[in-house]
Amino acid sequence: MAKQSGGNVDTVMQETRLFPPPQEFAARAKIGSVAAYEKMWREAAGDIESFWGQLAGELHWFRPFERVLDWQEPDAKWFVGGQTNASYNCLDAHLDSWRANKAALIWEGEPGDTRTFTYQQLHYEVCRFANVLKKLGVTQGDVVSIYMPLVPELTIAMLACARLGAVHSVIFGGFSAEAIADRNNDAGAKVQLTADYGWRRGAELQLKKNVDDALKKSPTVKHCVVLKRTGNPVHMESGRDHWWHDLIAEASSNCPAVPLDSEAPLFILYTSGSTGKPKGIKHTTAGYNLYVKKTFEWVFDYRDEDVFWCTADIGWVTGHSYVVYGPLSAGATVLMYEGAPNWPDEGRFWELIEKYRVNIFYTAPTAIRAFIKWGDHWVDKRDLSSLRLLGTVGEGINPEAWMWYHRKIGRERCPIVDTWWQTETGGIMMSPLPGAIATKPGSCTKPLPGIMPAIVDSAGQPVPQGQGGWLVMTKPWPGMLRGIWGDQERYREQYWTKVPHNYLAGDNARCDADGYYWIMGRIDDVLNVAGHRLSTIEIESALVSHPRVAEAAAVGRPDEIKGEAVAVFVTLKNGEPDEALRKELKAHVRKEIGALAQPDDIRFTGALPKTRSGKIMRRLLKDIASGKTTIGDTTTLEDYSVLAKLRSDEE
Repeated sequence: MAKQSGGNVDTVMQETRLFPPPQEFAARAKIGSVAAYEKMWREAAGDIESFWGQLAGELHWFRPFERVLDWQEPDAKWFVGGQTNASYNCLDAHLDSWRANKAALIWEGEPGDTRTFTYQQLHYEVCRFANVLKKLGVTQGDVVSIYMPLVPELTIAMLACARLGAVHSVIFGGFSAEAIADRNNDAGAKVQLTADYGWRRGAELQLKKNVDDALKKSPTVKHCVVLKRTGNPVHMESGRDHWWHDLIAEASSNCPAVPLDSEAPLFILYTSGSTGKPKGIKHTTAGYNLYVKKTFEWVFDYRDEDVFWCTADIGWVTGHSYVVYGPLSAGATVLMYEGAPNWPDEGRFWELIEKYRVNIFYTAPTAIRAFIKWGDHWVDKRDLSSLRLLGTVGEGINPEAWMWYHRKIGRERCPIVDTWWQTETGGIMMSPLPGAIATKPGSCTKPLPGIMPAIVDSAGQPVPQGQGGWLVMTKPWPGMLRGIWGDQERYREQYWTKVPHNYLAGDNARCDADGYYWIMGRIDDVLNVAGHRLSTIEIESALVSHPRVAEAAAVGRPDEIKGEAVAVFVTLKNGEPDEALRKELKAHVRKEIGALAQPDDIRFTGALPKTRSGKIMRRLLKDIASGKTTIGDTTTLEDYSVLAKLRSDEE
């Protein structure tokens, strides 16, 4: 509940409940007191280069770095002159220790099939697939596009790319052919990896069919490797398409990791922006690798005997950082589940926690709200006593959902780490350290060591304590993005020009009297649907590409399950709207972008409320979609009758 004005945000939410770390948890934690946390944070703030330089010794270096940081705002180079390899740090680094035969990956498919890979076995498979990529002509710097279900081969493919110095671009398996083609073309992808199908709620997703359609518009892609997941027939184009199992059968398991410059690109991950074109966030090797390893260890207080389950799809940054690179660099055992949380029934997640004795569970607030709606009886029938730590990611969690999570899943004995971070930040930026920091429902609490945030107004001036404003970072950190693929000017403009000398996160936030941070929502027009950021412009562009649509505006409205639902206002070129057209437009958006972006509401209108300069006033539309009375400044509205008409249509 907030309103924005000039970069400041008024807050009406107050939350005073405080939950200190359980004594037993704190006694065993790596960082077990507020004093220990504050000491680390002060050390980092006092000498950021010394702090990260010492921690970087935990990575394997083919060649030591000469300098910790070269900061030429807004371009950072971390661990200058050093050579390392993220695949080596995730796999080879463990092979001379007892972890060689420890489970690295435990996987369960939606139909119930299971596989487990030790670090040694995962290394073997990664080396073989890296040799497959080499045979297809992939070399250092080439981009490999990955559009796969949540199966072990997805992790294997990513680590194989990293081993060679190839750049992977993982595309979420729910996106459409158009979205795949857009990303392939922007990245200049050379090879496409996919599967015949993927399982989702008992249905087979046509992944290869989507890729076939995308590759008609992806001229840079020369080869497509297809994993046989379900075995049902798919089209295979001679010369271009290859079965994964055929190629891997002939591949050698000898493939040394390539020594890579610390700043060699590791991956591109596309995220929606405030323009119609998705932006490819670029992350590089050493800084990102170190950052996700340390934040994984700090935030989740990871112990060697733990089973860690992050429920995120690897197509999002959470999967990159806390399913693959962070946990595996730390030598963790990771659980990966392919399917939906409500298949074959709403108790699947709790069944998996009981079956695999999961110790750390990291999921999204949108999932938690769904669990609440489905009913406590699904939880009550399972033994969740193995859990010792809970986490949330993807958006802010409302306090009552936090309390349900605390009481019902954590049994009031598991700390909750409510984490704030972004695709751009690489890893977690603010979170409770579970053995040190008391939690408040709905707050991401404190910045991690090495992270220095501030809250400012639109002029870049600090706001008073408790007042909302723009969240910025005042110092660089190793996991930060290194730019937007192929568009450094857009990188500078979007993140560094609005508040000079500071990284603009794009979120509103406030800091309370205890120094706890509260995230208050996006500054821009990006929607957060079920924990996934979607651009309003992308949705609007998809709608306008329909021959009957003249103009469209997309906004979010509150939704009990998804956080935000997509509501769109559409003006037609001609003719009268009807229910058939509404269904047709929903299907059109689904085809153009993907199921996640399909509008929940479509409202037809003769005109949209605009400023005199022609900008659509989405804030007013958001109020209408949410059923609120319009408040705030409407002086720039060009035609008040448009707003009145929309209101009368609503009544």
